[in-house]
Amino acid sequence: MAIRMAVSTDARELAVVHVDSWRSTYRGIVSDDFLESMSYDDREARWRSTLDALGAANAKRVVFAAEDHDGRIVGFAMGGPHRDPDPEYTGELYAIYLLAEHQGKGLGRALVKSVAHGLAAQGFQSMLVWVLAQNPSRYFYERLGGVHIRSKQAEIGSQSLPELAYGWRDENFSRILAKEQSIS
Repeated sequence: MAIRMAVSTDARELAVVHVDSWRSTYRGIVSDDFLESMSYDDREARWRSTLDALGAANAKRVVFAAEDHDGRIVGFAMGGPHRDPDPEYTGELYAIYLLAEHQGKGLGRALVKSVAHGLAAQGFQSMLVWVLAQNPSRYFYERLGGVHIRSKQAEIGSQSLPELAYGWRDENFSRILAKEQSIS
């Protein structure tokens, strides 16, 4: 398994992971109509645009891809400046998704660490992530030292769903940067 920076030619594989992981992770939380309306082609176009923009001189976002032993992308993580200005949490883990069969193997930890390092290299000293409150994977962030800091409502399709923010700053952010990760 390997973690590397994503490039524009990864757009299709990232789209497949994005759609498939949403459908497996959020089934029973997000409406089936919304999940079934997600398309690989739409997500591929969005990923291509996102990845092409990373080459801009002022781009502050980072995108990492997780590959299996055959070089197939099985997960990704993306981060950048906090989208809602916040004096305490300047960086944000925007998204992290893994195909279900690759969860629980250390790739998620390695992806979070990669994003944290990418943000730290740009001067960010803290990070937060928003996660749906009903998502059982939210405990993953707690195991990584994330602290619940606030809640809000998220609009997904026609639903309003509660979200929780987990944050890392000061020693928690330093720990995530220093933590050794093993990937089997």
